[in-house]
Amino acid sequence: MDANVITGHIIDAALKVHTALGPGLLESAYKACLVHERIIL
Repeated sequence: MDANVITGHIIDAALKVHTALGPGLLESAYKACLVHERIIL
């Protein structure tokens, strides 16, 4: 898979999580949600 495609998927998932949760949470909360979105960091 192309690096640009992978990066696009990661950014899309991160924006989706950030929009749902908003700013100000601990990194671990965002990480757990990204794992749920199948973007494992």
